[in-house]
Amino acid sequence: MMVALSGLSERNEFSAVIIRIDFTDEAAWREMTAELERSSHYDGDPADSYDVVDAPELDGADTDAILAAISAHEELWDQLSVVFVADSTTMRADHHALLAVTTMTREDFDDDEDYEAAIEFGREFRTVPSGVHSIHANLELANMDFEEFSSSAHEDSEGVFRSFAE
Repeated sequence: MMVALSGLSERNEFSAVIIRIDFTDEAAWREMTAELERSSHYDGDPADSYDVVDAPELDGADTDAILAAISAHEELWDQLSVVFVADSTTMRADHHALLAVTTMTREDFDDDEDYEAAIEFGREFRTVPSGVHSIHANLELANMDFEEFSSSAHEDSEGVFRSFAE
């Protein structure tokens, strides 16, 4: 399935990509984006610290389908190591945790062992909106690995990454 990701080829490489697939609750969406903007360390307009892709055609899609839709856009795919999905769980949960999904595949690693370590806790985990910027920046700058964030989420009672400071 081809998803229109227009405009994202000119995105700031330091902007997190939020793929919105659930449109059932505008108030929850506004709450989530407000928290995302409050937690931004971006020097300019906090709304410029992330890019939103509206993809209603992916509503209810699983991780594989979402990744397949994004991978069709090579110019974007090659720039990203993680995307954040605003799905029905994001809209329903009080913490509005987004689904953080790694775009890295086996081909991105030297061997199977490195790849298996990177996805030890899975290819996805939930993060509160305030965690998005930290996750995205640290992965883009290669300061941390996906596994470090997914491990932290795995240890949380609700399976949500909140921060390393708490």
